[in-house]
Amino acid sequence: MLEGREIVIGVSGGIAAYKAAALTSMLVQQGAGVTAVMTRNARRFVGPATFAALTARPVALRSFEPARYPLGAHIELAARADLVVVAPASADLLAKVASGAADDLLTTLLLCAECPLLFAPAMNSAMWAKPSVQRNVAQVAADGGLIVQPGTGWLSCRQKGAGRMAEPGEIVDVIRDTLAGRPIRQQG
Repeated sequence: MLEGREIVIGVSGGIAAYKAAALTSMLVQQGAGVTAVMTRNARRFVGPATFAALTARPVALRSFEPARYPLGAHIELAARADLVVVAPASADLLAKVASGAADDLLTTLLLCAECPLLFAPAMNSAMWAKPSVQRNVAQVAADGGLIVQPGTGWLSCRQKGAGRMAEPGEIVDVIRDTLAGRPIRQQG
């Protein structure tokens, strides 16, 4: 079902970045072409080599790489994507998206993308419960972003609660549902 699809997976900072690697592997196994875009903080949890090995593609790390992306990585990656999924979507990333901030490759790419945008939030339960975070999630959804709600369970802070990133298989199901019936983007 994902054969021939181009998916950008944005990885923001958080321990759930390890689940993004499993998600990436599932997407590739189902025939999708996947390019990973990692924030600086994401690289503190999982290394780019993991995503490069899983996708067989270079990982996009910087806004300005004229040798690889003469028009700008944010423009070129957005232009060819059938879907952009951000997993995990940290509280910081959601705040930036909700306000339209663009201070790194991932947030700039999200502003350029004309395809569906899917966000899988992941954070500590106290953070997830904050009114400001809930406002940001609501704003991202109001602006057309699709939210895969986090689950409840054991968190890396050694507590149980809401904020656990959805499981990779659940995210893949949402991706398939989102892309069903949509034409594959023509590559220029």
